[in-house]
Amino acid sequence: MLSDELWSGPLADPGSWRGAVLWAIALYIPLSGPLARFEASLSTSPLPEQGRQLALVVSSLLLALAVGMVTQLLGSWVIGPGWASSLAVIAIGWSLLLVFASQDDQAS
Repeated sequence: MLSDELWSGPLADPGSWRGAVLWAIALYIPLSGPLARFEASLSTSPLPEQGRQLALVVSSLLLALAVGMVTQLLGSWVIGPGWASSLAVIAIGWSLLLVFASQDDQAS
């Protein structure tokens, strides 16, 4: 039987995980730069195509979740967990706005 002390702290709060997922979604576009370089380096690796795709998907998910969790924990410490999650939703909207605005600029 595990003690309750093992499951206490900020990582035991489901709100922290929800916020981390929201931050991972919000920060996925800025993180695509390092992932593009990783994808380019994978093209010269001896891995088969399926292995390269698996490595790229797993690494991108882990990177986004790790950055999202760190951002959520820092935001929770500074402004509280509820506000940090709300700020993540606003960041998602802002990222979408920037993506659509840049697509309009490229089309003109």
